[in-house]
Amino acid sequence: MKPEIHPKYQQVQAHCACGETWTTGSTKKELRVEICSKCHPYFTGKQKLLDTAGRIDRFQQRYAKKAGPKEAAAK
Repeated sequence: MKPEIHPKYQQVQAHCACGETWTTGSTKKELRVEICSKCHPYFTGKQKLLDTAGRIDRFQQRYAKKAGPKEAAAK
């Protein structure tokens, strides 16, 4: 192995968007993450309810086939 080609591995503070911090090892000086085990729904058991019915309706309205000239004449 060539000497001095690998980055320095060090102990750093990792920060989550929820405010949680912990110490871990990394080649970066500081880590920032959006979600951690303290705030992830899988680990907390709390899930966010999404308005999926509204999303589906909007999708169907947006991409619904519109009656073309042949279909309009048949009606």
